[in-house]
Formats: sequence, structure tokens, C-alpha cells
Amino acid sequence: MTGRRTPTAPGAGGRTTAPRYAVVVPTTGRPSLQRCLTALARSGGPRPARVVVVHDRPGRDGTVPPLEVPEELREVTVVVPGLARGPAAARNAGARLAGDVSWIVFLDDDVVPSARWGEDLARDLAGAPAGTAAVAARIEVPLPVDRRPTDGERNTAALATARWITADMAVRPEALAAVGGFDERFRRAFREDADLALRLRDAGWALDQGTRRTAHPARQGGRWLSVRQQAGNADDVLMRRLHGPDWRVRAAAPRGRLPRHRAVTAAGAAALVCVLAGRRRAAAVCGACWCAGTAEFALARILPGPRTRTEVLDMILTSAAIPPAATWHWLRGLALHRAARPRGPVTRPAASGAPARSQAPEEAVS
Repeated sequence: MTGRRTPTAPGAGGRTTAPRYAVVVPTTGRPSLQRCLTALARSGGPRPARVVVVHDRPGRDGTVPPLEVPEELREVTVVVPGLARGPAAARNAGARLAGDVSWIVFLDDDVVPSARWGEDLARDLAGAPAGTAAVAARIEVPLPVDRRPTDGERNTAALATARWITADMAVRPEALAAVGGFDERFRRAFREDADLALRLRDAGWALDQGTRRTAHPARQGGRWLSVRQQAGNADDVLMRRLHGPDWRVRAAAPRGRLPRHRAVTAAGAAALVCVLAGRRRAAAVCGACWCAGTAEFALARILPGPRTRTEVLDMILTSAAIPPAATWHWLRGLALHRAARPRGPVTRPAASGAPARSQAPEEAVS
């Protein structure tokens, strides 16, 4: 995603021409959804032409729980059941219901658009060149000011520097259609955004950074959240299958600790095997390697944090559990995605760099 910004496109009388847009919010019914919709309703600027909430955990009868939609959005909001196949599939379902709009803005259900979000979005979209497929928001993660952030808070804070993130991403419908939408093989809220961005760039589209700001509060998932998040290692295997060994460089995705996790896990497994085989000296060496690797990992997570008793205990326990969990999900990904292939050919933009745009009506914003 480039860092450039195109000047705002002024209309008559100094007003900014704002393309019609829809908002799509995939959700599993978390309480944060209400806060997201309330902030969306209260933000200034042009209202969305439609808001589609895709509830991906409908009841057994296919119905969705009642949702208190803010009055400002009730006339344009629809709530539909998803197929419980993850946020990529839910976003595709919502995009199909977006209607005749020039842009679709995908929001996560745990973000909080700023008070000026609508105005800033209008300027972001009006200033986007015709060859720009997507315009991302600037994500802000509020962190405590009276103490050091916890491990979970630091992990969420990494979203603020993520290059492509669908927590708040506006995409042209024609660009989305050209690459076949989100890849529904990504069943978790992880890597489906980077995959889409790489396919859009490969198809000749540009991606841009907008000026609107959206807050993403730190996730609260309990002690074992970091262990559950290791399932993303299987998605990384799929990314490699689809985009090649250099996908991390192209997507600006950090390598992470998987090689170390595999080494620590191998040391622990070897120690157990040696114990069972009665090879005490080898078991002691392998066990020492496992202890050293686990201790180094725990310290790397403890030192930047608040170092409270609870945080230290959590880091010790999860630092022992994360390496085998990461290794297991990596192996699972190798088996699950062994035959995965890239999506089929895409429709590239015209040579002029100006793909055809929707002729949806436009409105003005001061």
C-alpha cells in the first residue's frame, strides 16, 4: 500500500463529491458490535447507502438474534445470517447485498469509527484515483497510559502498523469482483486481508492509505488467547501455497517465531523420547535446550509488560504451550493445504489504468 494521498476532489462551492458507499460488518454476535454501530451512526459526513450485518453464528433455525440498530441507520440496515464459514465468506455474502454503490467499506465488529469518520471517508474515496482498488483507514489501538501494555494489548497494537487490514477497508466492488472476492479458504480472521491485497496488486490495481481514523480496542480473550491464535500458522502455509515463498516480503508480514517454536518443540519431543528409551544423558541435553528456549520466549514477553503476578504467570504457562501449538497448526496446514492452488485468472484493469466504475448516484459533503 502506498503512502501517497491524492488531493481531495472539490465540487461546486468548495464541496467534496462523495461516492455512494455501503458498509459490511461480519460478526459472531460479540457485544462490541453495538458499540461499532453506534459510533458509525454518530460519525459525521454522508450516511452509508446500506449497512449489511452478516451474523455468522445464526441459530439452528437459521435466524439471527435481535439487534438494536441505532435509529440513524435503521432504514438502511439489513441483518442476514451467515454460513458459519468465517469472516471471508461473511464479507463476500455482505458484498453481494451491498446494492448499487461505488465503494464497499468492510468494518470489523470490534472497531470504533471516529467522530469524523464519515467526513474523512468521503474525502478518502473522492480523492482515490480510478486505478485504486482499496483505501485503508488509519487504525489506532488505545493503550493504557498508567502502566506497560500486556502481551495481549501489544499484539493488538501491532494492527496499527499492519500494511493491509480489513478492520476498516474500503474496496471498489468492481475490483473485488475482478479478483473473485475474498478467498473463503481462509476460515479465520487472519491473512484473508493480505491475500486479497496481493491478488489486487497482482491484477494491476493500486492500494492506498486514507486519512480516516478508526479505533481498535485491545482484545480481551483470557489467558489462552495467544495459544488459540497459533491456528494462524495453518493460514500462513496457505499463503505460501498461493503466493510463493516471498509472500511475506510482498505483504510486509513479519516472519514471527515459527522456526524457533519448531526447534523448541523438537527439543521437548526429543527429551521425552530419550526418557522413554532410557537415554538419560541425551534426555538431559534435549530437556535443557527445551528449558532454555522456553525461558527465552517467556522473558521476551514478560520484560516489555506490566510484570504483575498474573501477567508473569500467564506468560510462563503460555510460553510453554505456544511452541507445540504453533508447530501443530503448521503441520496441520501442510496437510490441509497440500493441494491448494492460486485462484484462477483475474480481470485486469484497462491499459489506461482507469477501470470502469459504477455509475451510482453521488452525494455532496461539506
